[in-house]
Amino acid sequence: MPPSPAPSPSLSPSPPGADSGLLSPVRAGTAAEAATADEAWLQAMLDAEAALVRAQAQLGTVPAEAARVISGLARREHLDLAEIARSSRETANPVVALVRAFTAVVARHSPEAAEYVHRGSTSQDIFDTGAMLVSARVLDLLVADLDAVAVALRALAAGHRDTLMAGRTLALHAVPTTFGLKASGWLVAVEAAADRLRRLRAEGLPVQLGGAAGTLAGYVEYARTGPHAVADPEGYARELTARYAVECGLTAPALPWHAARTPVAALAAELALATGVLGKIAVDVQSMARTEVGEVAEPAVAGRGISSAMPHKRNPALATLIRSAALQLPAYAGVLAQAMLSEDERSAGAWHAEWQPLRECLRLAGGAAATARELAEGLRVFPERMRSNLELTGGLVVTERLAAVLAPVLGKAAAKELMSEASAESAASGRPLAEVLAASAVLGRHFGADALAGLLDPAGYTGAAGALTDAVLKG
Repeated sequence: MPPSPAPSPSLSPSPPGADSGLLSPVRAGTAAEAATADEAWLQAMLDAEAALVRAQAQLGTVPAEAARVISGLARREHLDLAEIARSSRETANPVVALVRAFTAVVARHSPEAAEYVHRGSTSQDIFDTGAMLVSARVLDLLVADLDAVAVALRALAAGHRDTLMAGRTLALHAVPTTFGLKASGWLVAVEAAADRLRRLRAEGLPVQLGGAAGTLAGYVEYARTGPHAVADPEGYARELTARYAVECGLTAPALPWHAARTPVAALAAELALATGVLGKIAVDVQSMARTEVGEVAEPAVAGRGISSAMPHKRNPALATLIRSAALQLPAYAGVLAQAMLSEDERSAGAWHAEWQPLRECLRLAGGAAATARELAEGLRVFPERMRSNLELTGGLVVTERLAAVLAPVLGKAAAKELMSEASAESAASGRPLAEVLAASAVLGRHFGADALAGLLDPAGYTGAAGALTDAVLKG
């Protein structure tokens, strides 16, 4: 007897394994991951179906009892997720299989109510509305985490308003600054990102209701005929969209947006910006946590950041995860921007190409925000190390100040030349800048030892750092 043929590697008969985040640890185990899982997406589409039939019942085109039965049964546990996923290969989207399976569930309880499942609707109405529901739920989580990050950053900015550190440009010491000002910069960006996402959540996540080609013809025809006909079918279509939006907790669009993909592209763009803001914090923390810098450290948790080969290492794991998300998300957002080139009234491929990138955008942004919250709330700051690092150049970080003070006396060009020569001599000889300058006859004519020491104190050259920090904290 010949052996049975091996199963096709592309169509395995076994259920697909769950995506547990093995290759995307930034979102593994987070609330955003749960909110974007296949089960959550299936539930969101069922929620869209239930909201639609309730809106239709409110306008009298569906019996109230049918809407009650359908809404009560719109639970993902009644459906075989894996079977719906497999069946979607035949129709290029999961809604056809979902509607077929869900109608069967309703029919077992009430054949009469089953007649009203998906009535007048089309797959994209349900999928797009489901996608907006998933997005809304993730945005709620994301904004809450960003708000918590902002609270933690505000405390860091206030607590370190005058904590001196070296400002760095092109990776090198530039002039003195404060950690309070650095934390204030992080804070302003995070608060702005949270506010943009709040506005998007309130105004930019629309339901989809257009029917087969954006005319709502199916909805209108059902409203025009039969025992539940209405007097103004065209007005009914507008009112149905408004009621549907209320039932979903989303906004009502001016028109169906089947082939106008701005809502999805705009959402992805905002997620990329928000994650980029968090990525900037992560990069700064990584740089400041280097062994030879040692100005900050991530919160200490047993087992976190360990190396598989080097027992002494405690890697900045949280910052690494956040940065990984910020590097990936713009590429996914780019796919969603390209999907705006959607032909005719319904795209064959561009719409379908959105689904997984949109989910990854939501997952990565949500995971990054949850991780950033833990990082910001537990970040350890070492002011003594910051001050020690500030002194590494022997006073060179204040040469800009000295040049500015000398300019009215010697002229701008001469003052800059003098400080350039003194800086070069200090760097070449290893002598502190104060010692080099003390030997200068030119400076000796204008500044005594105490005055020169005062000018070389980096604490006196932080500009408006304190005032800028105060302005942010009062904002």
